[in-house]
Amino acid sequence: MHTTVHLLAAADSPAQLLPARELMAFTLASHIILVPMGVALPLITLIMHYIGLRKNDATALLLARRWSAVMAVQFAIGVVTGTVLSFEFGLLWPGLMGRWGDVFGIGFGVEAWAFFLEAVLIAIYLYGWRRLKPRTHFLLGLPLPAVALLGAFGILAANAWMNTPQGFTLDSQGKPVDVNVWKAIFTPMFGPQYWHFVVAMLLTAGYVVAGVYAVGWLRGRRDRYHRLGFTVPFTLAAVATPVQFILGDSITRQVFQKQPVKFAALEIVWDTDSHVPEYLYGRLHPDGSISGGIKFPQLDSILAGFSPDTVVTGLSSVPADDRPNATQATIAHWAFDTMVVLGSLLLLLALWYGLIWWRRRRLPASKWFFRSAACAGVAAVVTVECGWIATEVGRQPWIVYQNMRVAEAVTSTRSTTLWIMFGLVIVLYVFIFGAFLTILLKMRDRWRLADEQTDGRTAEAPEAITPYGPRPPVPAGDATSSGDDGSPASGGGGT
Repeated sequence: MHTTVHLLAAADSPAQLLPARELMAFTLASHIILVPMGVALPLITLIMHYIGLRKNDATALLLARRWSAVMAVQFAIGVVTGTVLSFEFGLLWPGLMGRWGDVFGIGFGVEAWAFFLEAVLIAIYLYGWRRLKPRTHFLLGLPLPAVALLGAFGILAANAWMNTPQGFTLDSQGKPVDVNVWKAIFTPMFGPQYWHFVVAMLLTAGYVVAGVYAVGWLRGRRDRYHRLGFTVPFTLAAVATPVQFILGDSITRQVFQKQPVKFAALEIVWDTDSHVPEYLYGRLHPDGSISGGIKFPQLDSILAGFSPDTVVTGLSSVPADDRPNATQATIAHWAFDTMVVLGSLLLLLALWYGLIWWRRRRLPASKWFFRSAACAGVAAVVTVECGWIATEVGRQPWIVYQNMRVAEAVTSTRSTTLWIMFGLVIVLYVFIFGAFLTILLKMRDRWRLADEQTDGRTAEAPEAITPYGPRPPVPAGDATSSGDDGSPASGGGGT
């Protein structure tokens, strides 16, 4: 218990710092579970929609229709949890928003507009099924992925600015003036963070969606519906995985150059030196010693600068008040290592899939492959969570790197009030996510029942017709309307 308190709120920190951090961490960790589906599911759905239209494939259209329904429900839940986070920035960290809001707040404005546009486009896309012409309906859905990326652009611009703040000067009272919005958005960490995040969302959503159909495959559902539902999202995720590995290496190198103390925390490096070893896990102690873990001599210097002679800055190079403490560094290091380990396992799974497809042009037959694929979505979500933990904990004690400490930004609200608020938020989120899961399960059951009842209750029924695809054009001969008595209505002016 003492270690936890020391980690989250030092003895000289305000009493409200600990509950404020706990509340923010909980809501962010909950929201980030939904983010991959919000950012990447529209793209995956539209790819399936395109396949359905291009090949006149009823199964693909059926999958796209159902995924669009999931997309809408997920978006509604994401709006709720995202709105809570937006309010928390102002309620929990008034020092941050009051002093720096004019500098980096543009990112939140962009995200708000993206939310609004995405809500409108999702509504149009859902409404368009069987109401619009197929081509028109598909074209109206095309802006969805771009708008989702715009929302990610806004929030990543704000977070990247907090990591590498620029685009302002400080007056005599230490307040930011002469704000350059362009520089405040496009900071040194924005590009690496943005593309690393976007690709992470794509592969995570792909593995999550494919995992649903991998479970069905393991349970004996080997029809084309499950095969197509697995292949399209898994292929996208498998292609994105090696790209993500390259981007991950790039962003780590940027952290090494732009945030050397944060890099030292991620790699638990205590003294500035060359020939620095790499530790897989392991625990950093306050005296700089490391216990446990697996040690790889000189590897950290090699990974950082492609040479064992590369000098890596250590935590002890700055005063204790300006760096993460030993416990924070250990948590950031474990999160970083877990992200790398799980990412490596996903890469092996993607290579397994790619090798079989390249050699035999079919899905792997091994049950272990589909068992691994069923777990890949969970592993990808955990990887995303670990990435954010490493990013935020590794930046401590700064909320704005080297410009404002977390303790300076926290609210003056009593800690008791914040703990009560934290408890209420937990209850609310249990209800929200419970309702979300219940809705998804009910949708699954209803769709499964519909499949069984369609066209003589055959297993291949969803492939026979298009119950959810765009409504086919009405033949000219059938365009007559009927009167109230059932007879054809008279037309024109003749008798």
